[in-house]
Amino acid sequence: MSETSAISARPRRRLAVLTCMDARIDPLALFGLRLGDAHVVRNAGGLVTPDAIRSLAASQRLLDTNEIAIVMHDRCGLHGASDADFADTLAADGATPDWRLGAFADLEQTLRDGVEHLRASPELPHRESIRGFIFDPETGGVREPG
Repeated sequence: MSETSAISARPRRRLAVLTCMDARIDPLALFGLRLGDAHVVRNAGGLVTPDAIRSLAASQRLLDTNEIAIVMHDRCGLHGASDADFADTLAADGATPDWRLGAFADLEQTLRDGVEHLRASPELPHRESIRGFIFDPETGGVREPG
């Protein structure tokens, strides 16, 4: 039996973390967690997208989490990027997806908007404990914007 087979799918800390797919972010280490303590949902930017909400709703409704942390980070590739330019690049290759890149101009405002979006999402039964954090990949530090 493997070490992970003894761990429940229900996170011990009842926490779900939504974070960017950036390889420099280790959400378990960032919050002093161990394998099995939290669900981790990753996407480009750590954005609150319909699929992120789907995953977080499953985490809460099926696996008993009741707290969410969103982690975005300094110097993200989506910060200052262009949705239009990215769409043009995809279209040049014949791709016309029904999603957008999710580029943003203001990191802290995008994080605040994501927290508020989750707090207003009826798919989530537990919306009272949702917090947002910004990770600095250069220092390894994390801050919670005001």
